[in-house]
Amino acid sequence: MTAAVALNSLASELVGRRVSVQVPATSANLGPGFDTLGLALALYDELVVEVLPAPGVDIHVEGVGAGEVPTDESHLVVRSIAHVLAHYGYSLPGLRLEARNSIPHGRGLGSSGAAIVSGVMAAKGILEGVVEISDNDALALATELEGHPDNVAPALFGGLTIAWTTPEGPQHKKLMVHRGVSPVVFVPEHVMSTALARSLQPESVPHEDAVFNVSRSALLVAALIQSPELLLAATEDKLHQNYRAAAMPETNALIVALRAAGYPAVVSGAGPSILVLASDPGQRLGAADLVAAVSETPWQALHLAVDFKGSVNASA
Repeated sequence: MTAAVALNSLASELVGRRVSVQVPATSANLGPGFDTLGLALALYDELVVEVLPAPGVDIHVEGVGAGEVPTDESHLVVRSIAHVLAHYGYSLPGLRLEARNSIPHGRGLGSSGAAIVSGVMAAKGILEGVVEISDNDALALATELEGHPDNVAPALFGGLTIAWTTPEGPQHKKLMVHRGVSPVVFVPEHVMSTALARSLQPESVPHEDAVFNVSRSALLVAALIQSPELLLAATEDKLHQNYRAAAMPETNALIVALRAAGYPAVVSGAGPSILVLASDPGQRLGAADLVAAVSETPWQALHLAVDFKGSVNASA
């Protein structure tokens, strides 16, 4: 009997399985760590998935995306579940999804990565006892869907992650963040397309800019895990933020103002949100006051802890 036949023959045994998943928001790049560094933040999407006896999907969404995201098999979580099951030779069963979303969409806080990780972890729970999916397997499957591991790695594992790719697949290293680091994210009402942001990147950059970013990326890791007082210098970047500035003028103007005042401000992911990696809670309050004073449009200040757990998967 082939693996595919063997697995599909177990469909009836999976009916009624319920899996609960919680996945954190993430901020990628962190200034100089383009497509490499990511940080998990304590803002969560929650998902409950149940395997149904009949084919098809029944999707209920609360919070962010309610009434906007698809409620059929094109939903990103469903596509992610289907991708994992297909990888192991298992067809998509009937599913009921109950999603409670808190991560803003299109704002640079890893909403698509969170949806993908939610699907991967839901599929892992569905296949528990049938197929064992390791951490490396989960990262590889999520990266296949996302295209790069900088968001999905912290969403899966929490903390500060360094992600890189090898011929054997994506790899990661999780690091614990210094307890003094106090992130605050400023979220605007407008969105930014990740595809558009990436299209603004040049094919090559000057050698001195590459060397500059190598030094700042190394310094940023040290600042985040050991020396938060170095965060302003460590978050300098010459690889991507300047090229994207014209597409996010309000974001760029606020980052310039924040950094001039001594706050370690960077574009969160592809933007347009701004991440300030404050070195203590008082500093992030000062950053919030500055943004409120100089911004011409509304920006929501999210005072968030670093998430150290990553995605959490349990029977519902």
